[in-house]
Amino acid sequence: MIVVERVTKATDTKTVVDDLSLSFDPGVVKGFLGPDGSTSTVRLRRHAIRHVLVLEVAGRLADVVEDLDRLIQLALANGPRGVTCDLSRVEEADPDAVAMLARAGRHVRDWPGTPVAVACPDPLVREALHTHPLGGHLILAASLFSAISEVLAAPTVSVESRRLAPHPTAPRASRDFVTRTLLDWRLGRAIPFASRVVSGLVSSSSIDAGTDIDVSLAWDRGALRLTVLDHGPILAGEWPCVPDLHSRALTVVAGLSRAYGVLPTADGGKLVWAVLDVPRPRCSTKQIRSEHAAAFPRPPVFRDGRGLAQLPFCAGSSRQPVGGRAVLN
Repeated sequence: MIVVERVTKATDTKTVVDDLSLSFDPGVVKGFLGPDGSTSTVRLRRHAIRHVLVLEVAGRLADVVEDLDRLIQLALANGPRGVTCDLSRVEEADPDAVAMLARAGRHVRDWPGTPVAVACPDPLVREALHTHPLGGHLILAASLFSAISEVLAAPTVSVESRRLAPHPTAPRASRDFVTRTLLDWRLGRAIPFASRVVSGLVSSSSIDAGTDIDVSLAWDRGALRLTVLDHGPILAGEWPCVPDLHSRALTVVAGLSRAYGVLPTADGGKLVWAVLDVPRPRCSTKQIRSEHAAAFPRPPVFRDGRGLAQLPFCAGSSRQPVGGRAVLN
């Protein structure tokens, strides 16, 4: 609960607000006091529905759109099923604020596997988001129910993770983990590049934080996401940035990945991440005669919102555009 008590505003000639008290539910709240004493509030409340984080906006979108973008980034570090921005109670959405919101599509582009949806009853706002170059990565729906349904229906991504101790051998252990996982997924061609990237991320995190680190891999539609999570303290109000990585590690990560960054986490640590372009493996037309062929690991399998498994990529699956979004068939 956020409580504001005994607010007073006066001009040269009169007192326009005297002893004003307000209280709000948990969330991000901004209050605006006009020159004539009028007040307005913008509320950004967070709650979850079936592992989907819902960011509910009430008030003027322009006053909270930057906070909304930052909360989306915070959510990605915590690994939800998806994120939905609920604009059902937005009083005003000017074109500049809508354009800023559309830029949230870059998170979907750069962070594969976590869908981001916008629930907005205004068809003009949805159309403006859809036509924006980055807004096309977002799921757009007229209601919160429809947005969450589409998020839950999106294919889930196979994720493998491993916890490592802050030891000088951590980079080598992370490379071994990446190698085994990519071999299991039949993505062996990416091993040399992914190993160098994860080694650089782990080296930076283990030196800076001095805590256990969690390494994870996720592969979705030709994009391989590598993340390294540490639990080191971050000063209050501090937002970690990419230059926090050591210069040598940053050079390697920047040279081999299509996108990378740093995000704070809820427990005070940080998550460094990088995304590599790793196309699906080509299907071989040659028959495997080895008696151990049946034991060869399969590539990752995706499941839809009903729990139905999709065929592996090399088993003849394809992507068809449906409603402006790519899905697996």
